[in-house]
Amino acid sequence: MAVDPTLLSILACPQDKGPLLLVDDSVLYNPRLRRAYPIENGIPVLLVDEARAVTEAEHEDFVARGVAGWTEDRVAD
Repeated sequence: MAVDPTLLSILACPQDKGPLLLVDDSVLYNPRLRRAYPIENGIPVLLVDEARAVTEAEHEDFVARGVAGWTEDRVAD
């Protein structure tokens, strides 16, 4: 189930309040903190305790495939 584009445009990381990248409609990713938030049944789970750290390989993959929610600019590493 896809995340609504309007919803994606207003979502923010609960930890640093910055924009998130949508990866394959299954993960919202914060590349600044390298934390991945799950999307369950189309509903983002934006709880700090539910986020997971990602490996360097996952980070590169997520940044390459992610779609920015707030702006067209990608977040720098």
